[in-house]
Amino acid sequence: MISAGNLRSRLAWLAGAALALAVVLVTYSLAERANIRALREATTHRMDIYSASLLAEMNRFEYLPPVVALNEQVVHLLKSPDDEASHALVNRYLQTVNLRAGASAIYVMNLQGLTLASSNWNQPATFVNMNFAYRPYFQDAVRGFPGRFYGIGTVSREAGYYFAHAIASEGVTIGVVAVKLNLEKLDAAWGHEGEKIAVADGNGVIFLSSEANWKYRTLKTLSRETMGRLQATRQYSEAGLLSPLNIKREHLLDDGTAIVTIEPEPIEKRPSDTGPEFLVHENRILGTDWRLLVLSDLKPARASARNSAALAVLTCVLLAVLALFFQQRRRIVAQTVAARVALQRANDELEQKVAQRTEALSEANEALQVEVTERKRAEEALRAALEDLVHTAKMAALGQMSAGITHELNQPLAALRTLSANAIVFMNRGDLKEAEANLSIIVRVTEHMGKITAQLKKFARKSTPELRPVVVSAVANDALFLLRQSTRASTVDIELRIQPPALQALCDSNRLEQVLLNLLSNAIDAVEGVAHPKVLLHVWADSQWVCIAVHDNGAGIRPDVAARLFEPFFSTKDQGVGLGLGLAISASIVRDLGGTIRGAESEELGGAKFVVLLKAVAKELAYA
Repeated sequence: MISAGNLRSRLAWLAGAALALAVVLVTYSLAERANIRALREATTHRMDIYSASLLAEMNRFEYLPPVVALNEQVVHLLKSPDDEASHALVNRYLQTVNLRAGASAIYVMNLQGLTLASSNWNQPATFVNMNFAYRPYFQDAVRGFPGRFYGIGTVSREAGYYFAHAIASEGVTIGVVAVKLNLEKLDAAWGHEGEKIAVADGNGVIFLSSEANWKYRTLKTLSRETMGRLQATRQYSEAGLLSPLNIKREHLLDDGTAIVTIEPEPIEKRPSDTGPEFLVHENRILGTDWRLLVLSDLKPARASARNSAALAVLTCVLLAVLALFFQQRRRIVAQTVAARVALQRANDELEQKVAQRTEALSEANEALQVEVTERKRAEEALRAALEDLVHTAKMAALGQMSAGITHELNQPLAALRTLSANAIVFMNRGDLKEAEANLSIIVRVTEHMGKITAQLKKFARKSTPELRPVVVSAVANDALFLLRQSTRASTVDIELRIQPPALQALCDSNRLEQVLLNLLSNAIDAVEGVAHPKVLLHVWADSQWVCIAVHDNGAGIRPDVAARLFEPFFSTKDQGVGLGLGLAISASIVRDLGGTIRGAESEELGGAKFVVLLKAVAKELAYA
């Protein structure tokens, strides 16, 4: 007969085994969902790249038909189709344009769809004298709409994307110009391990794919009406029977994506064969009725989930072993507990007596610790607040200069876009010399942008003061560089006068740069509206101090303002312009650096003058 204790032990082990099985199943399910979610997120990012590359390749040639339609020789040919000399001129013109653009072909048709001139006029598969009136892109262009069409060429037998545009003279359409672009080179660039990529048109016909045997297959069986329309336009005249792929949907996920299987072809399929499972991602191509499909193999996700489940099994086994170990240990521990109880009681009595005698001392010590801690916290809070205020002033200065800096960066960015596009065209043409010239210009432009952003990063860096020998001219030049990106400083004559040029002061370069930027910004604001605005930054040294003076030829300092110059939140500017903290922060920074700052009238320029005194560097510490 089983005792009550043994029965409870067996029931506990059965409950543990059931719990372990549930943990393994839940672990597999959660791991599978997490892996599928990660796969979906990674694939979504790549889909954006695939869509962008396809649209970029299509839009790169969209400008060509309207440009060719404006050519006078083309218009003359359509008006005088019997002029043989005009045929030759337009053929050579289209050939030259196509060589520079890099399209498959450019050709001109009359209103009946007959090709009068083409860039491939001297090739065996020329479009000249061929009639394309049955093509939808020609029909749309004749009606005044932009023609867009993807199909297999009936002459070249090559698939391509067609742009078409009407040619008008005196407001009347007299012909159509078309450009053919080969998109199949994207197939080689697409694809990721474990992925299959396809682009299908509005009828569900796959015309671009990373899988060669998917081309001109369909996502579903086409209706007779659709097949008749495709035959009428000869869109896929050489694409076989447009047979459907053996895609079978398994189930939908919560986010709308589907899991499908692709069954082997009937000729290859064996009774035991089951197709691989894929996670299907679908995205519409902007401006078209095309769909981009990415099928991600689920084998890695399932394998990773199985590994997680196996790890859960091992964990459960380890926990079971540990449970047996601790069960044995519990018996041993129980035998020693009783012996320790008596000893513990004696120890408790002794500790109680010691605690009573030391209670008063502990309370006094705790009170002292609390007071010390509070004082340290207050000092740290004050120091952090000052550091944040200094950094905020930096950000405010950068904000004031943002318009000029943005303008300074936008022009190189626009140039980079143009130069990069030209370099791609030159490389596609094999013109490496021109491409190399464009890339050299891009290097110089990015170096210029790098100087601007590096200076901004250096100024915006949040740091604690560190006194060391600093070359004042370098800091002054950095501050002037930032100011000159601002449109406010562009009309002001700023003079820098340093004697000697390698003069050094004992300070923190980043903090000194902020002080100079505040003083120079105030000086620039002070000369606003002056006929000939001028600001002078004068640096010299005596036996003990390095003197830095900022002069302006503005209105000067009023007597009632002089006593309050360095008060926080005091400002002579209009309400809403600034916080009145610039001079207060500058004074605080200079004090931290061991120097002083004062304001006075400028004898040289007649306006205001602010002088900063910093400790000079001893000759044995100075360096150039």
